[in-house]
Amino acid sequence: MFVTGHASAGKVALVAVGLACLPAADSFGFSPSVGGFSRTSHASLRSLGTSGLSRGRVGVLVGVRMMSEEEEPLVKKPKPTLDKVNFPADIKGMSIEQLKKLSDELRWEVIEAVSQTGGHLSSSLGVVELTVALHHVFDTPTDKLVWDVAHQAYPHKMLTGRRDRFPSLRQWGGLSGFTKRKESEYDCFGAGHSSTSISAALGMSVGKELTDQPVNNCIAIIGDGAITGGMAYEAINHAGYLHQRMIVILNENGQVSLPTGTPTAAGVQPVGALSGTTSRMLASRQFQDAREVAKRVSKLLPSDLQRIARKVDEFGRGFVSGEEGAVLFEELGFYYLGPIDGHDLDNLIPILEELRDSKSTKPVLLHVKTEKGYGYTPALKASDRMHGVGKFNVATGKQAAPAKPGPDTYTKTFANTLCELARVDPTVCGITAAMPGGTGMDHFGKFFPKRTFDVGIAEQHAVTFAAGMAVEGLKPFCAIYSTFLQRGYDQVVHDAVLQKLPVRFILDRAGLVGNDGPTHHGCFDLAYMGCLPGIVIMAPSDEIELMRMLRTAHEIDDMPSVVRYPRGSGYGAEGLQKVFGYDLPEGRVPTPAEVSSVPIGQGRIMRNADPSAKKKVAILSIGGRLVESLRAAKLIEGEDGLGEIGVTVADARFMKPLDTDLISDLASDHDAIITVEEGSIGGVGGQGLH
Repeated sequence: MFVTGHASAGKVALVAVGLACLPAADSFGFSPSVGGFSRTSHASLRSLGTSGLSRGRVGVLVGVRMMSEEEEPLVKKPKPTLDKVNFPADIKGMSIEQLKKLSDELRWEVIEAVSQTGGHLSSSLGVVELTVALHHVFDTPTDKLVWDVAHQAYPHKMLTGRRDRFPSLRQWGGLSGFTKRKESEYDCFGAGHSSTSISAALGMSVGKELTDQPVNNCIAIIGDGAITGGMAYEAINHAGYLHQRMIVILNENGQVSLPTGTPTAAGVQPVGALSGTTSRMLASRQFQDAREVAKRVSKLLPSDLQRIARKVDEFGRGFVSGEEGAVLFEELGFYYLGPIDGHDLDNLIPILEELRDSKSTKPVLLHVKTEKGYGYTPALKASDRMHGVGKFNVATGKQAAPAKPGPDTYTKTFANTLCELARVDPTVCGITAAMPGGTGMDHFGKFFPKRTFDVGIAEQHAVTFAAGMAVEGLKPFCAIYSTFLQRGYDQVVHDAVLQKLPVRFILDRAGLVGNDGPTHHGCFDLAYMGCLPGIVIMAPSDEIELMRMLRTAHEIDDMPSVVRYPRGSGYGAEGLQKVFGYDLPEGRVPTPAEVSSVPIGQGRIMRNADPSAKKKVAILSIGGRLVESLRAAKLIEGEDGLGEIGVTVADARFMKPLDTDLISDLASDHDAIITVEEGSIGGVGGQGLH
């Protein structure tokens, strides 16, 4: 726990308490000398109860998975070539045939490793040959490989000295699921969010030039999903303007959003004109005759790039210019090469060698086509290509199922409630930024495709697009992960808040998210949204409260509003009755149609302190930590057993506007108020102190 503030007035002390994840302590500004919870879900904490807690201490909770009788231990394939590789230097002298064997073994190593830990599978499988080729051709870490998002960097990590650490992938103290500078010198730039690689690689290239380094090879590897982000084009525009030497590898695999194929107002095709253009190009006669195009266009290039064009021609690939797809990049100052087969090492390696040895100072974009999940049949057959997976059976690809169906996730509850609101109100629309599956917008799109908008990885655009909708009387629900809304903050302030436009911001994955780590924790939204004027901010403690708050947001038509909720599942009827004391006459969770809105700015008392206690403490919780607050109160009073300390627990519900009457009452009747929230300094504790 960490203390964000302390103030006293008379006998009342107000202490703000938050929860931090220790591996991210240095990144978040939290003190690494204090403890914290490692949380993968609300359900896991609830199942552990208070066994991990002792009075006056905060324990680290660790989940343990037991093997069921039906499971068989993993039998790994032999990998004699990979076993000889510890670092990229070990593959420099390998022949093409040896590199092909290495790629096959590396692919199976990724499959086997992820089957035991879970993680991002298919993105890594799709770039195995490209990763091997890059490390074979370029002199890393002197030459810089910048992986955009970096969820596809598992093969890169295995080739750079971290293969033996993969059992710790995405775990406490283990390997990050993304590139991380502290983890290895081969991770030259950390990632997790998208569309940053070209900017970073361009900065590195300028740095090498200004410091007179003899070799300047900086390579950005970016997918067709990440390149839908506007920042990527800002960097491309700047690189072309500077005539700065760098290589951008555009990896096209056709999966722009997750999952691709969600029904939206634009149909089911992937987001982004680029993907559609290249798909049409591949089927056109002009591209099929690309060898002739290469011969004509190569005459316009410097001699070293003419050699590259001839090399492409030798292998029957295309060099495309003019009207067919490359015109955008060439107008921005890039040489465009491709598309080429990203799984064909015979082709990839000679082209990369030519680019490495080129003396040209102009940037080059190499367009490669790969298949997400390549080489693993279960992934190729899955609708999402097994993008993000839990533990799974290698033979079948079947993921481990929970012992029994649990309560709905908060994401599903949001999706169902939004569908109910849209059923009765034709102005309700849903917006997502390339995460329809993660936000529940894929479910909404099945019923209301014409009111579902996937903007691609473009959070800035999503926010202002929603604001424009609000101008015309629509009721946009802009569903974005808490951590990703940081990318659209200026638009939140400038386009929604200052104009008092009623955009409903739905922040999924608020708080700690578990395995994806610090780049994905939603720890800052209470602070960065709470400092804004004229906005309503709500945080439900359970699934019924979420349904009610979504109704509240639907009713707010004179300012923006926020509903933030955690990753994970609700409590179900039994938990709601047992933990929170709900009266559910039919013994079931009510449907979205059966709940009412929450009065704006109204908190609630969940537990009253023993009136005979000598000292009284109030815990003011907001959001998903209410259950822990109730358990802590019961534990304190139960351990004391002498009536010395009584604990009241209140649910703030709203950070803006705060229920000042509730806080005043707590202050007058208690010796101290402790605020509990899942976020950084500047949240409810800060609001209360001010």
